[in-house]
Amino acid sequence: MDYKESEVGKIPVHWEIRQLSEIGEIVSGGTPNTKIEEYWNGNIPWITPKDLSGFTDRYIYSGERNITELGLENSSAKLLPRNTVLFSSRAPIGYVALAGDNLATNQGFKSIICDDKKAYPLFIYYLLKSKKNDIENIAGGSTFKEVSGKVMKEFKVQIPPLTEQKAIANILSTLDEKIETNNQINEKLEEMAQALFKHWFVDFEFPNENGEPYKSSGGEMVESELGMIPKGWEVGKLGELVEISNKSIKPQEYPEKFFEHYSIPAFDNGKTPEFQKGKEIKSNKYVINNHVVLVSKLNPSTKRIWKPITQTKNAICSTEFIVYMAKKGNILSYVFEYLNNEKFQGVLTANATGSTGSRQRVKPKETLNYKVVLPPLKLMQQFSRMIEPMHLEIGSNMIENQKIKGLRDILLPKLMSGEIRVPLDNNEVDQS
Repeated sequence: MDYKESEVGKIPVHWEIRQLSEIGEIVSGGTPNTKIEEYWNGNIPWITPKDLSGFTDRYIYSGERNITELGLENSSAKLLPRNTVLFSSRAPIGYVALAGDNLATNQGFKSIICDDKKAYPLFIYYLLKSKKNDIENIAGGSTFKEVSGKVMKEFKVQIPPLTEQKAIANILSTLDEKIETNNQINEKLEEMAQALFKHWFVDFEFPNENGEPYKSSGGEMVESELGMIPKGWEVGKLGELVEISNKSIKPQEYPEKFFEHYSIPAFDNGKTPEFQKGKEIKSNKYVINNHVVLVSKLNPSTKRIWKPITQTKNAICSTEFIVYMAKKGNILSYVFEYLNNEKFQGVLTANATGSTGSRQRVKPKETLNYKVVLPPLKLMQQFSRMIEPMHLEIGSNMIENQKIKGLRDILLPKLMSGEIRVPLDNNEVDQS
């Protein structure tokens, strides 16, 4: 296969270089006046860059807020059709998603409504993901970087013929579909585990000695400082269930050693730990294993809780996590579900200190003094035995996703540059 030199590097001879404005309409967004109630809580999904933080699917259907027809008409926001490619142009630059349905965005986007005779939206989605750094490097602004409409329109990209765009996008999309399926399975498993936890330990419908739901079958309840609890249960401190590990390491002292790094960004990016050399990790970390639960002490109003299924003996995590270990045998899954419960998250948020937003933190040692209801050990162990297979399946799916993401991230730049070619007459990948 022949190649030619171009403004963006070597590309196949039959590919073209086009400005983004030549393959579609570049559209900004807007924000209706927040003081006018009639502009908000309508039926038009309204997307902000924040909605794409930690978003790992390809298609987005809604954000935190909706606007009304009146809000749309009285702002610079525009109704974007399905398959519009959303690209965040500031705070931060480079979030990419596809509109799953008609929606609007705020002004933090430069979106592309593709000309279907020139560009396949799913291909452009992957192309922009591969060009994130290039676009960010030409952004302007002193206080914060922003990509202007002019810069976005004039940005040049390599464009294969439409049939080849579809073939490339389908390869990458197959990988992402598997990731999304695994994520959906994990969400259902997490919902099931939390539902069972609530049934047993919030509604107190755990099985009694006859296998019947305790409370509804007449189980005796007694008053406590945390409300009514089953007879025989106690009120104690979280520290009676868990202890905190602060065993630390300086990865930079092992520059060529690979570490399995559980960081805050890795959590936000699909709960996928990063494999990094020690020299790439600039700060100290905690040493972890499979027998811990990680809870973010940073900005606890955003729930980040992680039960690692580590793949190596070199697993580490950010010091922004609290590393909890169960003090009693075979109750780790109970501990995880307890810490994953909204009630505990509310207690964390209520006890956070510091300025508003991302600067709020909880003090790890103080969490050990939080008052908790203490069920009998045997009941916690029984629950853990039931839930552990779910946690293992979740972990297995996460590991599979990690491998798929690795393959996708290797293929992405090679397919986008034409280094790896996709024949259109068979299913084999031709490397030229």
